[in-house]
Amino acid sequence: MAIEQEIFKKIAEFSTIIIHRHQRPDPDAYGSQGGLAEILQTAFPEKKIYAVGENIHGLSWINQPVEIDSKLYQNALVIVTDTANQPRIDGKHFNEGKFLIKIDHHPNEDPYGDLCWVNANASSCSEMIVDFVNAIQELQLTAAAARMLYAGIIGDTGRFMYDATTPHTMRVTAQLMEYDFDQAAVNRKMDNISLPVARLAAYVYQNLQITDHHAAYIVLKRETMEKFALKDAGTAPIVPLPGKIIGIKCWTIIVQQKDHSFRLRIRSKGPIINELAKEYHGGGHPLASGAVMADESEIPAYIKKLDAIAAGYTGEEND
Repeated sequence: MAIEQEIFKKIAEFSTIIIHRHQRPDPDAYGSQGGLAEILQTAFPEKKIYAVGENIHGLSWINQPVEIDSKLYQNALVIVTDTANQPRIDGKHFNEGKFLIKIDHHPNEDPYGDLCWVNANASSCSEMIVDFVNAIQELQLTAAAARMLYAGIIGDTGRFMYDATTPHTMRVTAQLMEYDFDQAAVNRKMDNISLPVARLAAYVYQNLQITDHHAAYIVLKRETMEKFALKDAGTAPIVPLPGKIIGIKCWTIIVQQKDHSFRLRIRSKGPIINELAKEYHGGGHPLASGAVMADESEIPAYIKKLDAIAAGYTGEEND
């Protein structure tokens, strides 16, 4: 039996389904979670289906997750979308249900769950949800689901500029665009930035450090973020900016957290950077990963490693 059929069989068995996604969510986390919830609620109106997790203000236009009583997990099916490993799951009760399913597109280094469907070749988990619908005769898309999944795909592909975009991605996106929602409005919403983010973007370009071998980085301390009246989530729009500079091969946005640790957003136009992320308690895709470090003293050694990766890259520059 195909994995999609196995997942659907389990969905049909349960009257309560709780859908989680990862902490510090992005549009794909919101889109895949919300899109799946909408699709399943349409197919099974009698079931109780919840998309749970922290509701992030800047993403609430995609979907609005809820908080639920932990008692609802008893005899429930739990599905986690777009989350590579268990520590990143938003919500501490995800493993208290009767059955757990993982649906994800990141490298499968933590194959948690009773059923695990991972497609590392998919551009996004939202793309996988469309594939799931297409594989199951009893399921169908709706305009509301299509809007959420469309937002997830364009978010994770960087408006189709990232290498994860495939011909299949474009076919799936075209399928979603057949539904009655305003694609241009979603595109504008995804492209909008606030005035504080615009000012932070200028700061990043003015203060970006570039190594001898064309790796780039910037360290954003707590006082800097407070100056721009932004929290860590507000840095997401500036992560792609160094990659727009001709010659930059890979880069990292290093953001200090409340506990004075640092979050690393690592990106690349060619060199493989997810192995470096693993050295710093992280991971992800070969060209887009995240990591953390406990102390500022670790930053110089990290930058040397990032520069060495850039130096060792022999492929064509994607500029």
